[in-house]
Amino acid sequence: MRAILLAGGLSLLIALLGTRVAITGFTKLGYGQEIRDDGPTTHHTKRGTPTMGGVVIVLASVFGYFAAKLITLDLPSASALLLIFLFVGCGLVGFLDDFIKVAKQRSLGLRSKAKMIGLTLVAVTFGIVALLPALEDDRGQTPASLHISFLRDIEAFTLPAVVVVLLIWLIVAGTSNAVNLTDGLDGLATGASVMVFGAYTFVNIWQNNQSCAITGGRTCYEVRDPLDLAVIAAAITGACFGFLWWNAAPAAIFMGDTGSLALGGALAGFAVLTRTEFLMVILGGLFVVETLSVMMQVGFFRLTKGRRIFRMAPLHHHFEMLGWEQVTVVIRFWIITGLTVATGLGIFYAEWVAGY
Repeated sequence: MRAILLAGGLSLLIALLGTRVAITGFTKLGYGQEIRDDGPTTHHTKRGTPTMGGVVIVLASVFGYFAAKLITLDLPSASALLLIFLFVGCGLVGFLDDFIKVAKQRSLGLRSKAKMIGLTLVAVTFGIVALLPALEDDRGQTPASLHISFLRDIEAFTLPAVVVVLLIWLIVAGTSNAVNLTDGLDGLATGASVMVFGAYTFVNIWQNNQSCAITGGRTCYEVRDPLDLAVIAAAITGACFGFLWWNAAPAAIFMGDTGSLALGGALAGFAVLTRTEFLMVILGGLFVVETLSVMMQVGFFRLTKGRRIFRMAPLHHHFEMLGWEQVTVVIRFWIITGLTVATGLGIFYAEWVAGY
């Protein structure tokens, strides 16, 4: 528990102070955000705001985690190292995208195919390694499992390893792009991430306290290294919290694809490593809704040859176009995230109490 508090506190402090340094540095380098011309006109005033702030989130989280492990004289677990690999790997893909944007001064960075290739390499590597028998603990648990899961593994559904890797790739690609789509208003994705990763901190602590290695019984959890995953979840939560100070409206810096892809990748990693893939859909409900709004908009546009469901997608832009203030949209979407997180945690706890 001490490592969890240390990781969260150190990451928050590093992000809070480090983002101020990043704002100054990126401004001097001219790493300003380019704004899409077809977006809301109110966003044009944001052109030139420093971007790539996700670098601070990633570095603060990783430093906070390893510093906490060093202070508590504890070795990192296989699950934690895999999640850090996924977190940093997706962040590097986003960093390349951001760097191309600021270097070429255009709103589009990496080609969509190049971005997907990068995410695929990271996700597939993560999936393969997470299933390796060499990473089994003394109870035979690998970081990922061959079962699909909601609140825990569903033993009736055992999948071939290649199918599991494909599903992991799909989850990583889906969540990273979902957070990326949500990152369109000052503080929106950052504030939502604070709540979602905070929820995973509690989920991992609970899974550790009710681990089959400790308690046994039908309600225990077969998860490898849940306590160490809680340390990383706390570190990411703290880093997002510190970054939000500068990212809240009016934003002094944006996280960019560096931050959104990294956070989306980490979210996918937690879902896979904690055996809560379907629960993640509820906890990250805002990200799901934002993604669905884009899919619906594009699909309806093509089917009807030019008609639209929303005034603009993703969904937060639709409400902007209706005349809502940006701050109003952000706060109400945070409230929605709070409700989905509360619902997800409620379902998680209720299932344990019921003893299914």
